[in-house]
Amino acid sequence: MVFDFSESADKKEEKAAEGPVCTYTAFHSESNISDADHPLMILQQLREMPHHLIGQFSDPEKRTSFEYQEDKEKVTVDVLKIDSRFTGLLHWLGSNAIRVRLSLTKTAEGYAVTAIREINTGSNSKLSAEDGFLQYMIERLLDGRAYEDQVADDDRDIDGDEMKLTSLQSITDFLECAGNTLPENIRLWARRNLVVARSREISPEEKRHAQRALSIMLNIRWKGDYFEPIDPVEARKILDEELYGLENVKQRIIETIIQINRTHTLPAYGLLLIGPAGIGKSQIAYAVARILKLPWATLDMSAIHDSEQLTGSSRVYSNAKSGSIMEAFARAGESNLVFIINELDKADSKTSTGGNPADALLTLLDNLGYTDNYMECTIPTTGVYPIATANEKDRISAPLMSRFAVINIPDYTPEEKKVIFSKFSLPKVLKRMGMREEECVVTPEGVDAVILKCTEETGVRDLEQAAEHIAANALYKIETEHLTAVTYDAERVSALLG
Repeated sequence: MVFDFSESADKKEEKAAEGPVCTYTAFHSESNISDADHPLMILQQLREMPHHLIGQFSDPEKRTSFEYQEDKEKVTVDVLKIDSRFTGLLHWLGSNAIRVRLSLTKTAEGYAVTAIREINTGSNSKLSAEDGFLQYMIERLLDGRAYEDQVADDDRDIDGDEMKLTSLQSITDFLECAGNTLPENIRLWARRNLVVARSREISPEEKRHAQRALSIMLNIRWKGDYFEPIDPVEARKILDEELYGLENVKQRIIETIIQINRTHTLPAYGLLLIGPAGIGKSQIAYAVARILKLPWATLDMSAIHDSEQLTGSSRVYSNAKSGSIMEAFARAGESNLVFIINELDKADSKTSTGGNPADALLTLLDNLGYTDNYMECTIPTTGVYPIATANEKDRISAPLMSRFAVINIPDYTPEEKKVIFSKFSLPKVLKRMGMREEECVVTPEGVDAVILKCTEETGVRDLEQAAEHIAANALYKIETEHLTAVTYDAERVSALLG
């Protein structure tokens, strides 16, 4: 007897028909909004024109489509196109049979899906959290970009910003949905650490460190290094609102803006602002962050005594933790940020036994990627714009100095301080205290007296302190003596400020 183990042509065709069917093509988008012109995906034409559709995506192992009920009949429509950032989310929704509500807009290509929200069925949901995981995922995906190729108005009040990835389930789901929006090295790192965190052969301490590192890394929004054009006129307006004088500083910042507009990338060098204490160096840095529309993080080098404080400690220690630089990324919540390094002239610690902090800074400033000992992963830094401040130029090492465009800021003249007090410091304090400008008036002679009292200190910090003292005194008199306004001349200012 002869046994024929070969498959017939009919059976082969039948098995092929049972295999997964990918109905869509992926397209790339950098848009951070979803509307008819920037859809999450496109469905094929439907029988009727609905505004919303309730159902679930089919198991992606069978066919990439959406199933819904119409007049008690199950209808299936194929997914024709999809934003490449959302392929993982489509697979996750389909494989877990999560019911969703789609907001649709009819287009020439088909029905554009502009929003997706979960439908609460009252049963045990596969969603990783009850506080908006799906919306959190969509926001993260819209905020990111795909790093590799992958085969209705009433929904806009949904917010997932408060959600944090902490549990292993939410971390696992996030990697499945949004893994392709992470830089390749971080994606591979995350998968390795997830294996460690889930392993039964690893010590509890190692698993705890792996899960904590994953939570830190994945709660940061990893963005690309492409920067949208910035309006130089608006930038100049912000600088004039925040700073008086300092024309050389403003000119350098506007030059930076023009360079970003031409290249769509950050300059190779950050800014180093050198000048006396209280001159407003940090205020300049905050203004730049506002212009670039980036979050900012600060690092105070006077509190850093060895390099490990910056680079983190190894996970072999039970009390290991990430370094100050990585913590700054975590606080900012994204990879593109203005990194303000205060008191750079105190970075060189010759007496430290744990390494020179200045050496650890160099890798951050070189834009080649930064490695934290606790995270054990290279962090992209192409979206980091460093702005350092210092009082003494001579105390900064040559290697650190070479990483910045240096701007020397002289102290203000007495005439400049008069304008700053009258136009900036006093109005700012009055606004903060909820007072009207006419309630606290300082005469020109009174302003002269203020400047005379503040000549011993450099910068303008003492001007704001004097303004606050005067405004508080005026408020006290208004409340206790039932006055409508208080005027301060030279004699009254001298008596008040001592």
